Amino acid sequence: MSSDIVLFAIVLAAAIGFFLWSCFRRFRLVTLGLADNRFHDIGRRLGNALLYAFGQRRVVSRPFGVNHFALYWCFLILLVANIEFLLGGLFSDYISLSRLPGGAYHSLAFIFDLASLLALLAVCAAFVRRVAFANPYIGGLNRDSATILGLVAVLMIAFFGMHAGEIAQGSEVAARYMPVSGYVAGAFLAGVPAGSLAGLIGFFWWLHAIVLLVFLNYLPYSKHMHIMTAIPNCFFKSLVRVNTQPREEFKKGNTFGVGQVDRFTWKGLFDAYSCTECGRCSDACPATFTGKPLDPRLVIHDIKSNLITNGSRLKRKTAAVLPLIGNGQEQEGSVAEEVIWECTTCGLCLEVCPVFIEHFPRIIDMRRYLVEMQAKFPEELITFFEHMEQRHNPWGIAPAERTKWAVETEVRSFEAGTTEYLFFVGCAGAFDARNRRTTLALTRILSAAGISWGILGKDESCCGDSLRRLGNEFVFDRMAEENVRIFAERGVKKVITQCPHCVNTLKNDYRQYGAELEVSHHTELINNLIKTGRLELDEGRDLGKVVFHDSCYLGRYNGVYEAPREVIASVTGQPSVEMTRHRERSFCCGGGGGRMWLEERLGKHINVTRVEEALQTESGTVCVCCPYCTTMFEDGLKDRGAEGKVRVLDLAEIVAGALK
Repeated sequence: MSSDIVLFAIVLAAAIGFFLWSCFRRFRLVTLGLADNRFHDIGRRLGNALLYAFGQRRVVSRPFGVNHFALYWCFLILLVANIEFLLGGLFSDYISLSRLPGGAYHSLAFIFDLASLLALLAVCAAFVRRVAFANPYIGGLNRDSATILGLVAVLMIAFFGMHAGEIAQGSEVAARYMPVSGYVAGAFLAGVPAGSLAGLIGFFWWLHAIVLLVFLNYLPYSKHMHIMTAIPNCFFKSLVRVNTQPREEFKKGNTFGVGQVDRFTWKGLFDAYSCTECGRCSDACPATFTGKPLDPRLVIHDIKSNLITNGSRLKRKTAAVLPLIGNGQEQEGSVAEEVIWECTTCGLCLEVCPVFIEHFPRIIDMRRYLVEMQAKFPEELITFFEHMEQRHNPWGIAPAERTKWAVETEVRSFEAGTTEYLFFVGCAGAFDARNRRTTLALTRILSAAGISWGILGKDESCCGDSLRRLGNEFVFDRMAEENVRIFAERGVKKVITQCPHCVNTLKNDYRQYGAELEVSHHTELINNLIKTGRLELDEGRDLGKVVFHDSCYLGRYNGVYEAPREVIASVTGQPSVEMTRHRERSFCCGGGGGRMWLEERLGKHINVTRVEEALQTESGTVCVCCPYCTTMFEDGLKDRGAEGKVRVLDLAEIVAGALK
């Protein structure tokens, strides 16, 4: 055995050993997380891994994602070549692709040669983008990205140098099938003496080997760890929309929420290792976009940093040295309290993430800890929480006044076995003067269509959406249990509501409490009534240009996009106008996640940003389908001085105005 082989065997063994040890140190920390069953329905999960990890479906949704797609597949293709390279370094007489039949080896040589060129070009494109067209949220060329791109570039150069030398030497049997290496040989190595060629081949071989092993061992200590974790994270993605949170068990001695990193689930910790730091969540987040301190990417990065810093101590059951939730000082690995309260839970971060990291559920976990364990939350929420606990509505109005809106119409009480639909009015629909108009419009529509409907009156209570998203799970839990009990006693099976937040809570959150309700948002019901001919409309009602705003909780949370658009087209005779950001990528109005009840003191107001986008369409009417959106848009129009020039109408108001 030659001394070169012995030396390489020692280097390879040390490198592989260190790599495995590094991976063990990193990934064993994931086991600190709480249980989360992500191992069911293996078939669907394998399909997700193929589509989103190997197929890069979300990556290529952005133009530059094509470059990543190319680099990713070059990496997979060259993985075969690199494994053969390492094993061949030890057993060159037994392991070599050149031992394959000529056709197979020639094909592989051609593929590896072109893949190496494509990878080198992709690396150059990434360098240029980082330097000249940097994403504002992730910055330009930093040490980590420069190191990885530099290592990949050197690997490709070493590949071409090594094979070009073999072609010039006449020892490469697939020379005719390696156009790039052949060109390098002809352009740079023609006329080089045989002895010098042997030295060059040896130099590039060792360069390739060392850089490859350095690259391998650098991965566990960089953000490029996602090369190892992105595929399994796509496999473990939620198989349903992430539109609810786990229920807490309120027993003496329990800890609520997440105030220490090991209180996240293992999937939450694995998410932190899977972040590619591509900045897509930052680019999409309404809080980040409007200058708030929240950046979803940095929240996930802080969780990762906290886990790495505290993990070994927590494994030994000793105290953490770095707090998960910061105390006002900016510190990597700690999430500042003000960051936690800026999230609107719009879900756009999840929608755009290529590897399905679940950002805002982690934020709600930390809100729960602050509210339930430390009683720390913005001052405005003191009154809100008191009103919800004592009067079961955000305004603290007496429950007896829930039906005041009904003095202008005929109200029916829900009767078990007789009434088909419960009209769940919601707090905004019952107490807010502006949104009462939507309530009345919807009752006109229901009556005109001959729908059997009724209300609970003073027995109706807030669904508790904002409570849960703000982290007050204890009060939400009591409220949900009481509401589910009333629904069961009254025999409620089908529910209509005008509020997407109520839809999501009654349909998804309450399932955790045993409620199996058929919940319809009024846009879905109205669309069905029009299609089945149960509503007669004055066709082609002239409303001018109507721009439609997608509610986050109706669209991204529950997948309702077509129904409201079809209704607008039915009433006006023309499709609605779309804002730049619409459907799955719609921009939040700023009222979700309990932000409706908090002042927006930092940065530009989210609702004003969205209103400006609507005004760019030069539409005379903004159509919404959510009480929060109605309020936020009307306030935004006042801010922009467009009140009276542009009106905000709920879809129910548009349809009610078109009834024959």
